[in-house]
Amino acid sequence: MRNPLSEKVVEVKPSGIRKFFDLVNEMTDAISLGVGEPDFDTPWRIREEGIFSLERGRTFYTSNAGLKELKVEIAKYIEKKMHVPYDYNHEIMVTVGGSEAIDMAFRAMLDPGDEVLIPQPSYVSYVPCAYMADGVPVPVELKVENEFKLTVKALEKVYTPKAKILVMPFPNNPTGSIMTREDLEPIAKFVQEHDLFVLSDEIYSELSYKGEHVSIASFPGMKERTIMINGFSKGFAMTGWRLGYACAPRVILEQMLKLHQFAIMCAPTNSQYAAVEGLRNCQDEVEEMRQSYNQRRRFLMHEFERMNLKCFEPYGAFYVFPSIREFGLTSEEFATQLLEEEKVAVVPGTAFGDCGEGFLRISYAYSLEDLKEAIGRLERFIQKLRVREQ
Repeated sequence: MRNPLSEKVVEVKPSGIRKFFDLVNEMTDAISLGVGEPDFDTPWRIREEGIFSLERGRTFYTSNAGLKELKVEIAKYIEKKMHVPYDYNHEIMVTVGGSEAIDMAFRAMLDPGDEVLIPQPSYVSYVPCAYMADGVPVPVELKVENEFKLTVKALEKVYTPKAKILVMPFPNNPTGSIMTREDLEPIAKFVQEHDLFVLSDEIYSELSYKGEHVSIASFPGMKERTIMINGFSKGFAMTGWRLGYACAPRVILEQMLKLHQFAIMCAPTNSQYAAVEGLRNCQDEVEEMRQSYNQRRRFLMHEFERMNLKCFEPYGAFYVFPSIREFGLTSEEFATQLLEEEKVAVVPGTAFGDCGEGFLRISYAYSLEDLKEAIGRLERFIQKLRVREQ
C-alpha cells in the first residue's frame, strides 16, 4: 500500500503548546497559565447580536469577502485607530480567524524558494504556514537586551536576495514586546530598500499599555507593501467566534480571496453580524478588558521583582516572558517539573523558536485570584531550585 500521507505535512512538528495544554487537562487541581485566551466573556451586546442574527434566520452564506456592513466598519476602525485608509470593497476581506489570513497570505504570495523572515520568539503558526506554502522560513533572533524588538542589525544578519516577506509580529506573542513609531521607522526603510513585503500580525493591537499602537502600514510607502492581519479574538474576547480579517493591496487580496473562496467559502455569518455590533458599540468594554489586563501585568512584574526573577517589562498582548536561565534547566525541563511538582502549567520558550530557550511564556489572561495562587506555587518551586543549587 502506498504512503497515504504528504511528506511535507508529516515533517511539520505539532505545536509545542499542545503538550502542556493536554497534560494540564488531565489534572483536576492544576492551574494553567499557558493558554492565550481571554478569560472574559464576549461583551453582551456582541453575544446578543449573534443570537439575534440566528433568530432572524441569518444562516446563509455571505459574500466570500465578508458582509459589506462589517467591511465598512473595519475600514472605519482601522482608519481611526491605525490612521491607514482602506477601500472596504477591494482591500479588506473577512477570514476564519487571523490564522486563516496568515495562511492565505503566504499561499497567495510565495513561490518555491522564496524566503520569509520570521522574528522569533513568535507565534507558532508562521513557520509551518510559510513552509507548507513552499516558502523557506528564516528565523530572525530577537534578544532580551533589546526588549525583544526587531532591529535592522538583526535583519542584516540573515537577509538574502531570496527574501520576499518580513513577518512583523507585534505586539508580540509570546514576549509581550511592542514596536514604537521610532522602532518601526528604520524597519520600514529597510523593507523599502530591499523591496520586501510585510505581513503585519496586529491581532493584539487593542492590548497595548504604553501609548497608542502603531502599524507599519501607516508609514509612507508601506501600505502598498503590507498585509495587515487582525481580528476579534483577543481584544474583543471572541476566540470561539472564529473571526479575523486582512487588509492588503488589491492585487494581493484578490489572490487571497480566491484561496479563501475555494477552501472556506466565507466566515461564519452570525459571527460577522456580531462583530459589526462590537466595532460600533463595544469600545468601552474593550477598554475595560485592557485595563484589567494591565493591572494583572503590573501585578506579575511586581511579583517577579520581589522574587528576584528576571523579566523585561512587556507593554503589549497578555504575556510575560521571564528568564529561567539561572536554574540550569532547559525551558522544557523547567515547565515539566513545575507542572509535575506544583501543578502549574506554563509554556516553554522553545515552543516559539529555538531562541526562546531559557524563557517561559506565562499568560495573564486569567483572574487575579488564579494568578496569585499560581505565582505562590511558582515561588515555592523556585525556592526549592535555589536551595538545590547551594
